[in-house]
Amino acid sequence: MQQQANAIVQTLKSKGLRVTPQRFAVYANLLSRTDHPTVDQILTELNKDFPVSSQATIYSSLQALREAGLVREVLLEEGVCRYDANVEPHHHFCCRQCGGIEDIGWDTFQYIQLKSLRPGLRGETYEVTVQGLCDRCDSETSEVKTQ
Repeated sequence: MQQQANAIVQTLKSKGLRVTPQRFAVYANLLSRTDHPTVDQILTELNKDFPVSSQATIYSSLQALREAGLVREVLLEEGVCRYDANVEPHHHFCCRQCGGIEDIGWDTFQYIQLKSLRPGLRGETYEVTVQGLCDRCDSETSEVKTQ
């Protein structure tokens, strides 16, 4: 546990960030999750253990972490911004029934040639979002149909 805390402190410092308790808590929280939480979800989770966090503090911590390249915003649904500490290129799967989000490896799909876009469009990056049913929801749906 202490080793992980030291690694987080070193990572923040290596990116030129001042290590504040709130910034540390937000980053540690994101590193421990795979669900791509919203600001409100992070706030709720942190206030269980650290009841002095405010929404503004979470936003400013996330902005600093994002600008340092330690987290990224993930826009998987209209009007909802989620955050991910996995900044390596990857895609996402979103379950339309339970709302679960899972990372999909970058090499799952063939590389998209951004230079193949029509003249006048200059693609810089892309991400694929696959929508459907996760295995848990799919098996629940199958069970209901067989009954």
